[in-house]
Amino acid sequence: MTDLLKSSLNRRAVLQTAAVGAIGISPALRAAVYAAGSDAPEKAEVKIGFIPLTDCASVVMASSLGIDKKYGVKIIPTKEASWAGVRDKLVTGELDMAHVLYGLIYGVHLGVGGAKKDMAVLMNLNQNGQAITLSKKLADKGAVDGAGLAKLMAAEKREYTFAQTFPTGTHAMWLYYWMAANGINPISGAKVITVPPPQMVANMRVGNMDGFCVGEPWNHRAIIDGIGVTAATTQEIWKDHPEKVLGTTGDFVKKYPNTARAVTAAILEAGRWIDASLANKNKMAETIAEKSYVNTSVDAINQRIMGRYQNGMGKTWDDPNYMKFYNDGAVNFPYLSDGMWFMTQHKRWGLLKDHPDYLAVAKQINQIDIYKQAATASKTPVPKDVMRTSRLMDGVVWDGKDPKKYADGFKIKA
Repeated sequence: MTDLLKSSLNRRAVLQTAAVGAIGISPALRAAVYAAGSDAPEKAEVKIGFIPLTDCASVVMASSLGIDKKYGVKIIPTKEASWAGVRDKLVTGELDMAHVLYGLIYGVHLGVGGAKKDMAVLMNLNQNGQAITLSKKLADKGAVDGAGLAKLMAAEKREYTFAQTFPTGTHAMWLYYWMAANGINPISGAKVITVPPPQMVANMRVGNMDGFCVGEPWNHRAIIDGIGVTAATTQEIWKDHPEKVLGTTGDFVKKYPNTARAVTAAILEAGRWIDASLANKNKMAETIAEKSYVNTSVDAINQRIMGRYQNGMGKTWDDPNYMKFYNDGAVNFPYLSDGMWFMTQHKRWGLLKDHPDYLAVAKQINQIDIYKQAATASKTPVPKDVMRTSRLMDGVVWDGKDPKKYADGFKIKA
């Protein structure tokens, strides 16, 4: 063996040793490690599906700002028409990853949101920032909030139709929880339909539904267009609730762990950039408003991402719990208790017939180890505990300690 070859092999071994368990190495050394091949992303390009919603922003900006290149990958954002389409393309491998509903990933993994497939959550993309919109016609009759809606539904004996975006998804769960907290059974007391987010406003305009739950900017768009009012924000239902995630399949994580880590790190850094300043938020709004992304006016996006809310009935307020993408890393950790909560609601509403092994399933899906590595690489703080405690709008506390009791404890359920 030549001295030159020995030197090259020795250098590679040193770099590989430095990389093991130490993702937080300097950018220069990280680049050298990638070059040596020890922890380089296995895929150079990663197709990430997204739905036209404000909370796709960190995925888009990681690509638009070139942050992805820093971590050795190229993110290709791919605009999709519906959550069902995102699900199908993830399962078949047409998409590598997606900006996707938390509950969709869990539903597919458990076989209640389509064909059963092992799935993975790499990180939480955002907290808060969704809303429940009621039609202007209902608002004119006094249904401007949950109590008003319950009173009107009791007085007017007709079929009420509400829309969510995917049966096991976040918006369905926020809508159901809010209705039930106001004494309305969403399963037996109303008709609930599934409508893709960008089609919500058009469907309300022609009278296809009385209300809907969706992400921004479509709630604010309904106000701009004069056809709907904001009856509740989802942060009123659960402050700092989990929302969209970076999702993929279990197979992808097993086959491309370095790629999963690199993409997660890039999107963490993009989220930090968005949350860093008003100027960055405005730049983000201008970017994602473009036709290739959300395809709406900048003013439909930029108010609520800064916490400036109006309800369409003259009330305005500054909401400190607006949509956040990073918040010093508090947004992004894939808490096991967050994933478990969605399963409790799937059981509550009859989507799951039996109680799953809540903790075991959450451990299978939420990729804590990969997240921690990506957090180290992007210098993102990590919480000490994989569980967290929250009090929801009805005063019920969720901490993940007894999910079966929690799921069975609601008075209103399927």
